[in-house]
Amino acid sequence: MVYRGALLIAFALAIAPGACAQALTLFAAASLKNALDELNGAWRASGHPAAVVAYGSSSALAKQIENGAPAAVFISADADWMNYLEQRGLLRSGSRINLLRNEIVLIAPVDSTVSLAIGPRFPLVEALGSGRLAMADPDHVPAGKYGKSALEALGVWSSLSSRIARGEDVRAALNFVARGEAPLGIVYRTDAASEPRVRIVGAFPANTHPPIVYPAALVAPAKGDGGAEFLAFLKSSAAGAIFRKHGFLTH
Repeated sequence: MVYRGALLIAFALAIAPGACAQALTLFAAASLKNALDELNGAWRASGHPAAVVAYGSSSALAKQIENGAPAAVFISADADWMNYLEQRGLLRSGSRINLLRNEIVLIAPVDSTVSLAIGPRFPLVEALGSGRLAMADPDHVPAGKYGKSALEALGVWSSLSSRIARGEDVRAALNFVARGEAPLGIVYRTDAASEPRVRIVGAFPANTHPPIVYPAALVAPAKGDGGAEFLAFLKSSAAGAIFRKHGFLTH
């Protein structure tokens, strides 16, 4: 069972409490969807019931967990939102791990001819023309925060801050570009690799933003069965191979 957001999970549990009460529920950053969908299939093939997965921005999912949403495992796209839950005593002590790493890239529609060398004060505004730069909400969502940090470090954020097409999560930003609604966007490399309607223009240097790390942890108190077993599965060599297939870097 896969739902697009935590609110849909709450709705599903409300209308079918007997069927879902023991389901293993996973909250995960939107950028993990392709990899985790495949991992969920492998989990099921190994004899387990399929997990219920909610994808969304790490900020929105963390707030849902804070408000009592029935997550057993949380995977965030940055440390900040995992820290948010940990500081509130909402993670199982000792369960937190750094699971994956990623990169951020500049993308354009696949048929775009734009060419840019990413560097200090590069002409991003000029390349946008009359359009906007698609990115996840730079104030709250990890992909957007990483992108803003990189643009600040490169000296171009101040000229762009009013030209942002904000997505609720990184997949929304990806779709803006894929549908031709924005001429350029900032997403994770793994998102770009999953969408044939976009191409990578360039990668942002790692020293322009904090390290992109995906921590995972068990939510406390435990909700549903199998959380610890699933977290162990995420750390397995089989899971690592699937994550790498989708472009993630494993620890």
